[in-house]
Amino acid sequence: MTEQKHRAGFVSLVGRPNAGKSTLTNALVGQKVAITSAKPQTTRHTIRGIVHRPDAQLILVDTPGLHRPRTLLGQRLNDLVADTLSEVDAIGFCLPANEPVGPGDRFIANQLAALRGRPVVAVVTKADLVDRAALAKQLMAVTALGTEVLGEGGWADVVPVSAADGFQVDTVSDVLVSHMPESPPLYPDGELTDEPEAVMVAELVREAALEGVRDELPHSLAVVVEEIVPREGRPEDNPLLDVRVNLYVERPSQKAIIIGRGGSRLREVGSNARRSIEALLGTRIYLDLHVKVAKDWQRDPKQLVKLGF
Repeated sequence: MTEQKHRAGFVSLVGRPNAGKSTLTNALVGQKVAITSAKPQTTRHTIRGIVHRPDAQLILVDTPGLHRPRTLLGQRLNDLVADTLSEVDAIGFCLPANEPVGPGDRFIANQLAALRGRPVVAVVTKADLVDRAALAKQLMAVTALGTEVLGEGGWADVVPVSAADGFQVDTVSDVLVSHMPESPPLYPDGELTDEPEAVMVAELVREAALEGVRDELPHSLAVVVEEIVPREGRPEDNPLLDVRVNLYVERPSQKAIIIGRGGSRLREVGSNARRSIEALLGTRIYLDLHVKVAKDWQRDPKQLVKLGF
């Protein structure tokens, strides 16, 4: 009996905004490494989640949703996706089970068709939101899209999944591993992401700030961590980190939304974010949030650079 060779490589999950990419990343890794939100385009950074298995290691690159850009930020996000896709071993194309295949999916499928030589696995997400007949119909539609853009062979595989209830998450992992090259592990055991802590903290604050706000805000919100420093004079067995974070919006009216009446909304954002950040860092923190206006930052090249894009 031949010994199974270890496989390791990079996988990019792509799809239109809100197709379930971040939720699937978290389910595969088994811990929250990508922020999730019902608002489209909440992912701004390519966050790598690392799946450790005895036989393989998958490094998941979660990209912003590919879309037709309307701002300079939108164009930069699309460029980020294109750069990422040119460097991975396989691509997972996420299409939600509960929405018909539309022009946005076709736009992405055609972009992927140009990347000849990289296997594309079609992952039909959110399978828990439809019945079996509707899921079967969507699987056929997704398969047909693959044949349409790639020719007779179509997608390398088509897999339905529900990250919410765990349905077929292991199958998606197995399928992606099958397309990885033989390789020793690329990251140390136990490491779940190679994102700097400050980036993860900023994303968790952003996620908390986007909970339950109006549609206008997601694209206009940027979060920058100013510092994460140990509080001086604390006993070794009871440390405290001071975490100072700035939230930038484009207009004073948006600042008012984030802060809320009498600061109530910002306090809620702070307490929700603090719980997630303490779980991430494994220690108690004091979270200091400030909301600032950076007028029309999405269209201003200097502001984009200052805010990390």
